Amino acid sequence: MTNQITIVGLGAADLNQMPLGVYRLLKEAEVVWLRTKEHPAVAALEKEGVRFESFDAIYEKHGRFEEVYDEIVAALLQKAEQGPVLYAVPGHPMAAERTVQLLLERKQKGEAEVVIGGGQSFLDALFTSVGIDPADGFQLLDGTALNRDDIRIAGHLIIAQVYDAFVASDVKLTLMEKYPDEHEVTVVTAAGSEQETVRKVPLYELDHGMELNNLTSVYVPPVQREEDTYREFSVLRGIIARLRDPEGGCPWDIKQTHASLKKYLLEETYELFEAIDNEDDEEMAAELGDVLLQVLLHAQIGEDEGMFTIEDVIASTSAKMIRRHPHVFGDATAETAEEVKVNWQEIKAAEKGNKEERILDGIPKGQPALMEAYDLQKKAAKTGFDWPDAEGVIEKVKEEWAEFLVETETGHPDRLREEFGDVLFTLINAARFWDIHPEEALQAVNRKFRRRFGFVEDRVKESGRPFSDFTLKELDEFWDLAKGEERA
Repeated sequence: MTNQITIVGLGAADLNQMPLGVYRLLKEAEVVWLRTKEHPAVAALEKEGVRFESFDAIYEKHGRFEEVYDEIVAALLQKAEQGPVLYAVPGHPMAAERTVQLLLERKQKGEAEVVIGGGQSFLDALFTSVGIDPADGFQLLDGTALNRDDIRIAGHLIIAQVYDAFVASDVKLTLMEKYPDEHEVTVVTAAGSEQETVRKVPLYELDHGMELNNLTSVYVPPVQREEDTYREFSVLRGIIARLRDPEGGCPWDIKQTHASLKKYLLEETYELFEAIDNEDDEEMAAELGDVLLQVLLHAQIGEDEGMFTIEDVIASTSAKMIRRHPHVFGDATAETAEEVKVNWQEIKAAEKGNKEERILDGIPKGQPALMEAYDLQKKAAKTGFDWPDAEGVIEKVKEEWAEFLVETETGHPDRLREEFGDVLFTLINAARFWDIHPEEALQAVNRKFRRRFGFVEDRVKESGRPFSDFTLKELDEFWDLAKGEERA
């Protein structure tokens, strides 16, 4: 058969662990192509007359393992056009061997006939070396392509392909994002052979002063302390589910509904705004957690009612982000933020079937009135329904204020409220002309008032007298002192 590549595994260590069938294939081959010659069985086989050619030189040519593997696969496919090829890799071909997976992909495309000839996996010996039962469950990940989000810290983790100190350093830094720095890991080289070494070190020393090669793997045991799992999303989700459990959960959490939680979501969002304004990163992380808590509570209620789950929430958002960013995930182009906004609106309209919307339909009705007024005016202004300049809106503010003052004489509550609303609405309109967001402006004034009134309160407390003992003039003097200190 043409274009045939047979792949065998050299096992975890020396010839004593090599299956007889693999040994015979190696002995009968004219030449064996090796991913790497750095394996204890190679020297022994060479003494028995087996001829090897390796791809070790390719590793020196590239800075990324993906490029190394791609070139090895290309070379093997080219050689297979001239006749059958026997390709040998460390361990078992189907365990942590990226070149094998790439060749199997080519097989699916009909580019070559790939045959897996067997071998002994390094995992067999490794389980013995570290003393774990694979039936308990474990993860096997590639050290050259380790992704933080793939790691499950509650189970056994084995990381293969920790070739050298550079890979070990990358592995260490990735693991330290999930595990405590002192978490003990086991570094195993040539598991099951006479050259086997097993060394236990704290995670932060993983890349310090030890010999590493292509037979080195790292075993990471599950975390034991409960608090070390708190960074995991699944743990937080489990906590929320426990709180909502009718048997043994929290009575307050169990009785909550989507409607009853609305006010808390709003409160937590405003507390996050405050943390952002304070530029307090630690406070921001805590407040973001509170907002996330509200999201998870709503998702758990949805799951309890059989309506939706947090996975549905995440899937919907992931799909939307990919769909609305074709310039990132597709073939579209968008060089500026404005172009992104145009694309976004066009895609959004298409998602809704290009159903004609009224101009103000996109403004949420549930947001605070001040923000809603600002958004309504901004949207209407885009149609040309706006004052041509600031002078016109200033005159409108004066007009509305005069109308409010007239109503103060009548004392009619409904008309007073309406006229005062007109004053506020027109002031918000004025703010737009100076690029002032009224919500942000009012928040800043609120913070200023808190500071200054707090100063007044402190002075009153220092006096040992109650507020009622002070005249408004005396309290105003404290207020002026507060202003003076701020200026200083």
